[in-house]
Amino acid sequence: MIKLRCLLYPRNLPRLPRLSGAAAKRHFPASRAAGKKARLKSFSYVPLLTIAVCLAISGPGAATAASMKSNQIRVEYVLPKNPAHQSIYERVKAAHSLELIQKLLSPIRLPHPLLLKVSGCDGESNAWYDDEGVTVCYEYLADILKKAPEQTLPSGVTPEDAVNGPFLDVFLHETGHAVFDLLKVPVFGREEDAADSFSAYITLQLGKEDAHKLIMGSAYQYQDDLLSPQVSLALTKFADEHGIPEKGYLPKDRAEGCEGEYEQTAFAFKKLIDPYIDKKVQKKVLVTWMRDVNLRPKYQPRQ
Repeated sequence: MIKLRCLLYPRNLPRLPRLSGAAAKRHFPASRAAGKKARLKSFSYVPLLTIAVCLAISGPGAATAASMKSNQIRVEYVLPKNPAHQSIYERVKAAHSLELIQKLLSPIRLPHPLLLKVSGCDGESNAWYDDEGVTVCYEYLADILKKAPEQTLPSGVTPEDAVNGPFLDVFLHETGHAVFDLLKVPVFGREEDAADSFSAYITLQLGKEDAHKLIMGSAYQYQDDLLSPQVSLALTKFADEHGIPEKGYLPKDRAEGCEGEYEQTAFAFKKLIDPYIDKKVQKKVLVTWMRDVNLRPKYQPRQ
C-alpha cells in the first residue's frame, strides 16, 4: 500500500492551486465562424454516424489496452532559475514527492511515457499539461507555501495537509487532462470539471484517514473565497473554462447529493479508465484503486 502522507515534507510546501489544464485549443469550422449553417445530407452520414456510435458504446477494446504499458510515468526535478526557489527544489526532491505520485499512477496503461516535472516558469504561478507532459511551476508551489497555516487549525487542517493536499491535487488534476488526451476518453461538460473529479476520486481511494487530510488540505486553499456566504463576481468569471471556487461551496442541502455524484464518477472510472488499469501493478499500489461499480447510478435531482 502506498503512503502519501509525506508528499512534500521535509517540511513545508504550499498547496497547489488548480490552474490551466490541457493545452489543447478548440476551434470551429470556417462555416460556423462565418455565421453560416453547414447543412448535412442525412442519407450520406447515417452509416458513418452509426459506426461512430457503436465504437463509442463499445468503449476501449482489450487489444488497444493490452498494447499499452503500465509504469509509464516519468518524473523530473528541474533546477530552479530563481535562487529563491532553491529551498523548494531541495524539499520536494528530498521528500521524493514526484516518485510517490509516480507510484500511485503506475497502474495506468499509456501509449507512451508521461513526464511529470517541477520547473521554474519565469515568475508565472501556473500548472499545465501539454505535449511535453505535466508541468507545475516552483512559483505555484511558493504560493502554496505562503498560504499554508503556521499551526494546526481548529478544523484539524495541519500545515502539512495544507501543502500536501494541493500538491497532490494539482498533479492529479493535470494528469487527468493527460489521461483524457492519451486514452481518448470522451468527456461531457467542461474538461476542467472532469479533471477535478479525476483528482478527487483517486485521492479518495487512499484510505479514509489520508484521504480526509488531503481533501481538507486542498479545500483550505479556497478558504478566502468562501469566508462570506455572499460573493460578487465579474460576469466573465462564469465564462471561464475553470470552475469558480464558489462552485465547491457545500451547504447542507447541496451536500446531500455528494454521494450520488461520487457514484457517478466511480461508474465513469469503471467504464472509461478501468480497461487501462494493469491489475497486477494495481495490487502493489492500492487494493481499492478502482471501485467495483457495474450499474450506472440513477439520477436523483435535489428536491
